[in-house]
Amino acid sequence: MPIRILLSLFEFLLTIGLAICVAFVTMLAQLPAPEGFDTPRIVPASAITAIASLTIAGVIAGLYPARKAAHMVPVEALRAE
Repeated sequence: MPIRILLSLFEFLLTIGLAICVAFVTMLAQLPAPEGFDTPRIVPASAITAIASLTIAGVIAGLYPARKAAHMVPVEALRAE
């Protein structure tokens, strides 16, 4: 049950973040662009690639130390500190 709550919270935060990002880029597109600059736009493929790669990096960065700590004997871990 707690995993469902965490996933729901993650999905909610991701949706809010994407909505804020889209709103910000839309507001930036309304500003006059200097000569030689394109108006900002969100390319869905790039956004999905960025989200996926950052998610994978975050999961790996979190799981590696957690797995290493889970395999340690608690007394030895405290003694090493």
